[in-house]
Amino acid sequence: MEKKLNVRNLTLISFGIALNVVGAFIAYSLRLPIYMDSIGTIFIACLLGPKYAVITGLCGSLVSGMTFDIYSIYFAPVQISTGYLAGLMYNKGFLKGIKTPLGVFIFTLPTSIISAMISAFLFGGITSSGSSYIVQILSVIGVPNVLSVFITQIFTDYTDKFVAVLVVGLCVNALPRNVKSQILLNR
Repeated sequence: MEKKLNVRNLTLISFGIALNVVGAFIAYSLRLPIYMDSIGTIFIACLLGPKYAVITGLCGSLVSGMTFDIYSIYFAPVQISTGYLAGLMYNKGFLKGIKTPLGVFIFTLPTSIISAMISAFLFGGITSSGSSYIVQILSVIGVPNVLSVFITQIFTDYTDKFVAVLVVGLCVNALPRNVKSQILLNR
């Protein structure tokens, strides 16, 4: 049975979008080598599932891209992949406990490949992200540009997504039991 979008879910999605935009703005402003733009997407993936996480990630990319970081729009496919795959990993129990590093790797690998292709082929590896500094360092020491982008993306994406999953896990665990069970029951 297809569930309709209700006020609670819409509010949670809006909160997830805000988390993505604020996280992305902090990373952008401080030129961090991680992106912090998928915390809300992963939060919604855990609470509402992949479909709503995809919406959250896509909208977060669009808002960030229209307000402070035009590059974000080009990376919307990464958010779509992150939302969908993180939701699947959560549903399969791979984002809890000892399985977390593996689950994060499983959903990060495809997203890293997508983001590396976008970064390397559209922008030559240089974007608004602080990870561009790593790409430039690797290029200076002789690593071919496309390879330096792929190496950088794999490590920075995994770190970014792992931190996001840990933060989301803490937030979800901090939710009152009755709220959490009501959200998860009506998924």
